[in-house]
Amino acid sequence: MALRRILLLCMVASEVWDAEPKPIDFVCNRAARRAMNTVAEMESALTDCNGSMTLSSPIQLPCTELHVESWENKSHQEKRGEIVASLKLLTEGVKALKGLSLPRCASLVLQRLEINVNNYRLILTNLRLSQGPVVSPSLSCVPISTNSLSTFLLKYNQLIIGKLERFLVKLEDTCTSQ
Repeated sequence: MALRRILLLCMVASEVWDAEPKPIDFVCNRAARRAMNTVAEMESALTDCNGSMTLSSPIQLPCTELHVESWENKSHQEKRGEIVASLKLLTEGVKALKGLSLPRCASLVLQRLEINVNNYRLILTNLRLSQGPVVSPSLSCVPISTNSLSTFLLKYNQLIIGKLERFLVKLEDTCTSQ
């Protein structure tokens, strides 16, 4: 089991080195985006953990539901602000979970999750958007709570493959002009 984790860590590390250093390069490279989404590996690692993944206290989750029409009517800055606010809420959740007594394997998953969320936040925060005024990050709805680490990962994945990917696909138009 330890060998499997080391192998997985080496795989993830090798993928990170292939990522381009500029956020716009991340936008223009779907393969890099897919490689960065390691939620499936984290879910698999969590499944390997012995014991319950029910948390002793609830943590907040961002809204991941996507109403396409209202999403499309938002500016790039508003979309980015909402995604960054959601990622920040997830980061706060991870920090709260680190204070709980969890099995070692769950703690390792949380550590990977925190790094992954922070990478997305860093990319989005440094992404230069040309149109519209700067918008402060804010959530579009009231966060929900869960006591399940699996649900936490599920909502994170929904955020990445839903709102974040839809936002980045719209920005791909800028790839040919840069």
